[in-house]
Amino acid sequence: MFELLKEQPADKILMLMQAYREDPREQKVDLGVGVYKNADGKTPIMRAIKTAEKQLWEIEETKSYTGLAGDVGFADAMFGLLYGDTIKRETVAAAATPGGTGAVRQGFDMIRMANREARVFVSDPSWPNHITMLKHLGIEMVPYRYFDSETRSVDFEGMMADLGTAKPGDVVLLHGCCHNPTGANLTLDQWQAVIDLMTRNGLVPMVDIAYQGFGDGLEEDAAGLRMVVSQMPEALVAASCSKNFGVYRERTGLLMAVAQDPARLKVNQGMLNHLNRQNFSFPPDHGARLVTMVLNDAALRADWEEEVREIREGVLALRVQLADELRRLTNSDRFDFVKQHRGMFSRLGATPEQVEKMRVDNGIYMVGDSRINVAGLNARTVPVLAKALVDAGA
Repeated sequence: MFELLKEQPADKILMLMQAYREDPREQKVDLGVGVYKNADGKTPIMRAIKTAEKQLWEIEETKSYTGLAGDVGFADAMFGLLYGDTIKRETVAAAATPGGTGAVRQGFDMIRMANREARVFVSDPSWPNHITMLKHLGIEMVPYRYFDSETRSVDFEGMMADLGTAKPGDVVLLHGCCHNPTGANLTLDQWQAVIDLMTRNGLVPMVDIAYQGFGDGLEEDAAGLRMVVSQMPEALVAASCSKNFGVYRERTGLLMAVAQDPARLKVNQGMLNHLNRQNFSFPPDHGARLVTMVLNDAALRADWEEEVREIREGVLALRVQLADELRRLTNSDRFDFVKQHRGMFSRLGATPEQVEKMRVDNGIYMVGDSRINVAGLNARTVPVLAKALVDAGA
């Protein structure tokens, strides 16, 4: 049997990680891996999470399974974080998943089970796993224009034109905030225009929100999502806690099916339970338990929100420093878009050849399309990257 298997293409980011590890240069810079890093290049455990872990160690009495959908308290806590008082809890079916990736995968599975004819419209570019998972599941993927490579901003006219070709029942996959890989976000007016188009054409939104709090603030980053779920008859929402709670290796995610008609709750919840059972049975609980404790404890939550603010403002400061340094070196404002982007990522507009030159000459590692993880920088390496960009002709 095994001789019939075909070798799968290597993940580009994982290959980049391997090349970075094997590079002997001390001054190398990793801007490829999509995890938050502090000024020392470490991905720390957040203060509130560390405190919650100590508390949990004292009070936890069993490692037995939770329910198929995970602990209900986790879903309740995340409901408040994501939606506030925008919609009612009884309109949302929810199931914990192994990370945001698991939530996206379960969402795609649910689409396939509900409507095998549905196509999924995906931004061009998007997180690579969106595309590979759809291909693996045999779901037709239709790209829609999103990023203007000249202005490094949202190509909204192109986006709306492409979404206008979608048929009733098709799904539109949207990034809730901090678009990965471009860092370019929709304005609230643009969110409303997309919602109006989806409503007119009978489309179904699916929102992947993985960076809430890393853009403009916890409430601000959820604004587009809240508009979607409060106005659309139904929606799928995949949420990740990896970044904003720093629990990457705990694999903590949540898939939610939102329906304005509360009568759909029972069927939707049953479907989420079924999908979990078929894929991994019971979801992991440790990270979900910690997130729940943080969100439900006033002191822990305040400390967590403060640390998220510190992270957000630190990344924004790096964006300003990089844009200003590039303006100084080029005597041009063509890189000012870096200040406008939000979240951990920006696409700089360098060619693959220029990206390779920066790797060879300067030990700077970024994805071939010039997407960088801004959080991989610090005050010392920002000038290094800026000079390398200019020297490479970007």
